[in-house]
Amino acid sequence: MSKHPFINRLNDLTPKDWLKFQKSWFIHNPPPRKKNVLRHPAKFPETLAMEFITYFTKINQVVLDPMAGTGSALVAALRTGRHSYGIELNPTYAEIARQVLIEERKILGQVAEDIRSDMITGDAACIDEIMSGYEIPDIDYVLTSPPYWDMLHAAGAITQKERRKSQELDVYYSTDPHDLGNILDYDEFVAHLTQIYVNMRTFLRPGAYLTIIVKNIKKGGRIYPLAWDLAHKLGNTYQLKDEKIWCQDNQRLSPYGMGNTWVSNTFHHYCLQFRNE
Repeated sequence: MSKHPFINRLNDLTPKDWLKFQKSWFIHNPPPRKKNVLRHPAKFPETLAMEFITYFTKINQVVLDPMAGTGSALVAALRTGRHSYGIELNPTYAEIARQVLIEERKILGQVAEDIRSDMITGDAACIDEIMSGYEIPDIDYVLTSPPYWDMLHAAGAITQKERRKSQELDVYYSTDPHDLGNILDYDEFVAHLTQIYVNMRTFLRPGAYLTIIVKNIKKGGRIYPLAWDLAHKLGNTYQLKDEKIWCQDNQRLSPYGMGNTWVSNTFHHYCLQFRNE
């Protein structure tokens, strides 16, 4: 009996690499951040973004990050031969991203000449105006990590205490009232965030995937299930296909609640996969 040829409509991976990505959890310890992007307080690694982009797209397809920060998703797209667009509210981070992309193009050389990487300073809540103003083509894939509510304002976080010692490192994203990380009410934050992702649907091609990297939140002795709330609410617009759990095993343990109550050290993120059905 002859075997049917493997036809891959989603990406350019081999069957072996396809199967490897299907594992529901993975360990990824980011490499040290370069000095030029240290200022951003919550950057996700390009190396992780490359894995998702190579799975959910083919070469020369289009990637969007509507909350692009210092451009991790755009750098990952450039390295893997995908076109990309990023939207970032903070003009300082947007400019850092542009400089990072210039440097990355110098490293990649000729292979990146025909790859488009556009960083747009703007508010993702106004995506209709942005998409029409920049004549962005239909999006094949969205990869993004939103603010984890207002947790960067939490004075007790160890990482935040360390960053406060430096005048060159930001502790939170901005003081802009349009910044979702400055919304104090959890339900209001989730509603605004959900609406941004819902509004993007018009610009996604049918069948396009949307990956949101997010974490549940501990605040005031309570868990706020941000990942689960987003999965539930966005399930009314997109089809929730699955989740991958990103684990980090190189983080320093802290004795939260020791001798008194259960409080975990949370070293995992949810990578929620939605599809534009």
